[in-house]
Amino acid sequence: MYEDQTYDIILERMMNRVSDKIDKRPSSPVYDLHSSTAIEFQILYIELEYLIKNSYGDTAAREFLILLAKDRGLSPEPATKAILQGEFTPTNIDVTGKRFNIGEINYVVTEQITPGTYKVQCETEGVVGNQYLGDMIPMEYIDGLQTASLTSVLIPGEDEEDTEVFRQRYFDSFNEQSFGGNHADYMAKVKGIEGVGSCKVKRVWNGDIRPADMIVSTVVKNWYESIISTVPAAVKPWLTAVYNAAKDKKLTVGGTVHVVITDSDDYGEASSTLVQYVQQTLDPEETAGEGYGLAPIGHVVSVASASPVSIEVKTTVTFEEGHNWSNTKAAIAEAVDAYFLELRKNWSETSQTIVRVSQIENRILGVDGVVDVTGTKLNGTASNMTLTEFCIPKLGGVSA
Repeated sequence: MYEDQTYDIILERMMNRVSDKIDKRPSSPVYDLHSSTAIEFQILYIELEYLIKNSYGDTAAREFLILLAKDRGLSPEPATKAILQGEFTPTNIDVTGKRFNIGEINYVVTEQITPGTYKVQCETEGVVGNQYLGDMIPMEYIDGLQTASLTSVLIPGEDEEDTEVFRQRYFDSFNEQSFGGNHADYMAKVKGIEGVGSCKVKRVWNGDIRPADMIVSTVVKNWYESIISTVPAAVKPWLTAVYNAAKDKKLTVGGTVHVVITDSDDYGEASSTLVQYVQQTLDPEETAGEGYGLAPIGHVVSVASASPVSIEVKTTVTFEEGHNWSNTKAAIAEAVDAYFLELRKNWSETSQTIVRVSQIENRILGVDGVVDVTGTKLNGTASNMTLTEFCIPKLGGVSA
């Protein structure tokens, strides 16, 4: 913007304003005075350009973007700690509160799931907590402990929100008004829950049920009256409540919301622990629809994980001299898996995911040592593979 406002140009402009009757040669008092001033003016122009650039969302540096976003009620999602599953033997030892270590990462046991199985929290925030599984070393002596290991990631840890991701969320706040449980509101709230990578939100998801089908008919009324006195005491209040609601036409499919999520680690299948955590955060099952979570009053939310579909890729590859299937297979699998990861990341933006043979062959061609790719099949079929709305691709293997 002010690239042309250099020291030489500023000095020349200043000297042109001085009368020619005065000595303006280098080393003269007037020249020396204006020379030092021109340097300061150049610095001011540089700082002015910096301030202008940081006044706009598309060019602002992170610290200024955060200040701009505060006007929209936004701030970067903070880093979170991973929750993992730990297995300990013997199972009769209580290790709650004990600290363990793998390499440079420390963990603390927070909660028992079942005897010998516990939730373990990484003490370091970020994705680093998702990266290590295996045997742990206790940080203090635990009498009788035989083995301690991490077996799986329950809720992935996340780094602080990336600047460009946060910038896009800032722009989205102008285009999509989040309010009162609309689509944008659900998307923003669910993605903001720790451990969630992406999500799809479907309202009136059980809309295949007609409200008229739930109205009590004469046959149903006669059946209810004939059996209500014989049902177990524990069942009677529930059956009575459902019957009266149907009779009074209070049963409806309105307000039902289906939320399907992936985890934030590799945008893959969410663990049952993460699904339950999101369920409790949005709409606790014990008070469904009563507004005790993030969901508005009257919204009954059902949370589930996206379903992974295993895809076996079989292809014929021509190699350069010195390369063959055995020394290139790992790189080929990595390239295909990277493509599948892209599809999973974009899953929430599409109604269905299409795994394309052409894209797979293009990724394989980019592997060092590969000359040509032909005859690619997905699960035995030589065509693109279309996944349904709530399914995500998972690499089941690559073979020749």
